[in-house]
Amino acid sequence: MKAIPAQPEPSAPAPQPSVLRRLSRPLAALAAVAIPTAYVGAVDPNAAGHYPTCPVLRATGWWCPGCGGLRCVHALTRGDLTTAGHDNLLVLLLAGVLGLLWLRWLWAALTGGRAPRISIGSGGAVGLTVLLVVFTVIRNLPIGAGLAPPVV
Repeated sequence: MKAIPAQPEPSAPAPQPSVLRRLSRPLAALAAVAIPTAYVGAVDPNAAGHYPTCPVLRATGWWCPGCGGLRCVHALTRGDLTTAGHDNLLVLLLAGVLGLLWLRWLWAALTGGRAPRISIGSGGAVGLTVLLVVFTVIRNLPIGAGLAPPVV
């Protein structure tokens, strides 16, 4: 007689972590962004002497893709979308995308779903690089002066 191997008993599904535990990561990320944002909101980057000059601007005289980012965040803390878009349109768009992703992450944590994953691949990386280069060139030409932050 042959012995029949024992079938392993099906294991019970793993218990779902508590809502507070699931919320800990999105809320920690929110705090990690909110604290420096509050500082930029309180300390005006438009006033000289509070923040260092961009090294790319200092070395080349060209606005880099990040130039005006602090001013954009400062304007966002005041609810001034027009100024934020003028100071740095890419930072404004990135803030909106990251805000939506964070809301999806928060919703997934509340409902026990999967957190959103970001994967851009090599084509996306090339596309983003081209976008940054084109944005940099255009904002430094006379035709794109509206995309350059004001000189302080």
